Amino acid sequence: MKNKIILPILLMLCGIYATSQTTEPKLAVMGVSSFGIYGGVNFQNINGKSMAGDKLKNTMITKFHVGINEQIPVAPDFYVQIGLQYIGKGAKGDVPYNTTTESRELNLHYIELPINLLYKPILGTGHFILGFGPYVGYAFGGKAIFKGDVYNASPDILFEKEINQSNPNDLVYFKHLDVGANAFFGYEFSNSINLVFNSQIGLVDINSKNTAYPSSKLSEMNTGFGLSLGYRF
Repeated sequence: MKNKIILPILLMLCGIYATSQTTEPKLAVMGVSSFGIYGGVNFQNINGKSMAGDKLKNTMITKFHVGINEQIPVAPDFYVQIGLQYIGKGAKGDVPYNTTTESRELNLHYIELPINLLYKPILGTGHFILGFGPYVGYAFGGKAIFKGDVYNASPDILFEKEINQSNPNDLVYFKHLDVGANAFFGYEFSNSINLVFNSQIGLVDINSKNTAYPSSKLSEMNTGFGLSLGYRF
């Protein structure tokens, strides 16, 4: 499913960019707009509080990301970077099931729109990279994997803003929307290849609100960090 969505978007945007290159690029006083592609590995977790208010004890899960972006100069050494990326998120942890504890792995698929302010001064033969900014993400699919002595299943994750007692309690629910902040640094070499260390922190709850438990303190937010390898045209 994710390939059917990701590949057409990337091909379409790459085609738009290639078409735009048939004319001379508009030069700004402080630099030139540039197009980039990147991909890499990321290590994700879901942090927050349980229904009782205790700190969640999830562990990280390894995922990957791939995307494109455009850097638009706004001042000497400063750029606005607008992008579009696919990123996998999730976490591992233990959850109670009847009288036992089951292992649960959450796998979520997001399309994200990051908008960053980028500082990119010359350093050596290349450029130092430092950036930060917000992102808006939309979860378009996911799967939960339960393993244990009693319960073993791999249901699709369902996306609802709110749930109640009529929703089956053996399924997993999240919201589509995720909003958070990016921070990253790295280096762009003279051959236009760049290596970037990035991190994200979610700023909104991604768990569906359960109106059957009005006193619930459940709060789940995405967090993660990763490494990207990219190229600028």
